Amino acid sequence: MALYEHVFLARQDLAQAQVDSLAEEATKIIEANDGKVTQTETWGLKSLAYPIQKNRKAHYVMLHVDGPGSLVQELERQTRINEDIIRFLTIRVDEHEEGPSIMMRKAEKKRRRSEERDD
Repeated sequence: MALYEHVFLARQDLAQAQVDSLAEEATKIIEANDGKVTQTETWGLKSLAYPIQKNRKAHYVMLHVDGPGSLVQELERQTRINEDIIRFLTIRVDEHEEGPSIMMRKAEKKRRRSEERDD
């Protein structure tokens, strides 16, 4: 089994519950194709570097996936069909990063700095 990271950007006008359901749908597709999701991270609503389909922001979600290559083909096919997802990227990795990703650590560091400044 190969290891993958699948990141997708959902439209800015979706509620967090809808974004979570998109992640659940992706998980179901992965599990239906003999794979498993080892970790799911929601990075939140972030600004885009440039507008994509008239969206200036997007909800970012990352999935750590363990499964065969055919799984990636089906996952990307289903993702292309979904109108709520404006961009996605799937990459093969040698190993998954332990603990929170760099994006989550960055948000935590920023939150800690603002708390220190308030004290």
